[in-house]
Amino acid sequence: MFNHTKIVSPVILLSIFSALFTFAVFAAEKSRQSEVTTAEEVNWGYLNPLRGDQSPGAADLWGDRTKYIATGMLVRFKKGFSSPPHIHNISYRGIVIKGAMHNDDPTAEHMWMPTASYWTQPAGENHITAANDRSNMIYLEIDSGPYLVKPSDQHFDNGERPVNIHTSNLIWLKSQDSSLIDGDNIQISYLWKKEGSASLTNSTPLQGLMLKVTAGTKLTIDSESEEFRAVVIQGSSSYQSAETTSVTNLNPGSYFSSTGQFTHQLITREDTIFYIRSNGLFIARTLKRTR
Repeated sequence: MFNHTKIVSPVILLSIFSALFTFAVFAAEKSRQSEVTTAEEVNWGYLNPLRGDQSPGAADLWGDRTKYIATGMLVRFKKGFSSPPHIHNISYRGIVIKGAMHNDDPTAEHMWMPTASYWTQPAGENHITAANDRSNMIYLEIDSGPYLVKPSDQHFDNGERPVNIHTSNLIWLKSQDSSLIDGDNIQISYLWKKEGSASLTNSTPLQGLMLKVTAGTKLTIDSESEEFRAVVIQGSSSYQSAETTSVTNLNPGSYFSSTGQFTHQLITREDTIFYIRSNGLFIARTLKRTR
């Protein structure tokens, strides 16, 4: 009797195991609900590549600023930076993470905006941007792309009007004033809401706000949003979730996000401000202080 059993070579077995491992990794990544990126992990390039090293630095936290999609990015400026008058093809929002920033019409007197200040820049409006501290960085957000810089002689009026809010003019609400927060050591400030942006499966419009949390606070954020994104604007905290294997330290410029029902767990090491972009229900609850 002949034995028809074939011997599979080690090379073929290795190829099969490699393919199975790659598929498993791909499936695991595809099924993940959350993402965490520290400020130290981002990849820096130029905001306006045509100006080379004269351009501010830029690093995408999510999205892709060169494509026709929404994007959130970090932008950093050297001390004394002042752009020539220019316009953008799309509108954007900016929040100061560190330094002192000015953004206004070319003839406007400088109003230096410190950390946690907020502004909007309408598409087509002529303006300049300047920085006045040794280290300057902002979070910049667009609802569609690509992000382009164009000459000021191409200016146009898209119907929007700019907003400049110095951090001292932000209005902070306590938990008794908002259903999105629960706790004595947390406050919320509403920045913007995009009316008509609710999806067929979600009646909550896309909105942006900031959370201010006292140092040494345990915090959970339970989200049911299709899109939930958070950026550390000030302070620092440790982060953990069901999808992280260890505690992650989040410094200013760090980012975390989720889709669907998900819980983010944080402990603030300093007084911390988070910027949140969300199109669904979420609630931020503070637990007992750790110190």
